[in-house]
Amino acid sequence: MTNQDPNKIKIKDLSVYYNQQSCLQSISLVVPRNQITGIMGPSNSGKSTLLRILNRLSDLIPNILIRGQVFLEGDDILLPHFDVNLLRARVGMVFAKPIPLPRSIYENLTFGPRLHGVKDRRTLDERVETSLKAAILWDEVKDRLKTNAMELSGGQQQRLCIARALAVGPEVLLMDGPASALDPVATLRIEELMADLRKSYTIVIVTHNMQQASRVSDETAFFTMDDDRAGYLVEAGDTVEIFTNPKNQITEDYVSGRFG
Repeated sequence: MTNQDPNKIKIKDLSVYYNQQSCLQSISLVVPRNQITGIMGPSNSGKSTLLRILNRLSDLIPNILIRGQVFLEGDDILLPHFDVNLLRARVGMVFAKPIPLPRSIYENLTFGPRLHGVKDRRTLDERVETSLKAAILWDEVKDRLKTNAMELSGGQQQRLCIARALAVGPEVLLMDGPASALDPVATLRIEELMADLRKSYTIVIVTHNMQQASRVSDETAFFTMDDDRAGYLVEAGDTVEIFTNPKNQITEDYVSGRFG
């Protein structure tokens, strides 16, 4: 019996360029499985760019050049022959602003599974219930699955988007500021949900909110940019250590509010 690698994702010497301008430089980072890894830092430090590379949404960006390696369970996802559709099933994405499809709640949740070949109605029904329960939304919507998803509140829409990502059966959940457009009550629900989801999923969250990073993350990576506006990783490690005993003065200045 072999020991399972404690790290779900390994990023090695990753550099990204837009229109020949450096955006991320020489990033090396590990993402532990079944933990929440928070990525924080000032605007334009490359945080969201990194997130999009982890499920190859970066392929949709024109004039982008990516160098380095990103391993998911030992497989380099940046290789040209890597199955991008399979990758996006394994690595789900939730954006800052809830973007439900203008369809029923049920159709929102079955869209992904159908796209990946699931046709059986019983299986689809099970996916809907399971994902809604995982997103702590089932009890609120189980009697109105035919209702248009646009009628849900903002917080409910975000949990629906999380459920929609879960319905495909991912291993990793990427969350780009998932509570930034929500009120404090809805934000708390999302944070509680993330804490529960990490039992079954590996989560990477980008946040501009240092307090949120300190509350929800097991590990934290701090990014900033140099004088040429290229983002780089300053340091990463245990969240408590990053906030109370950072190794780098730049990190100390950021978490203490002296810049950023």
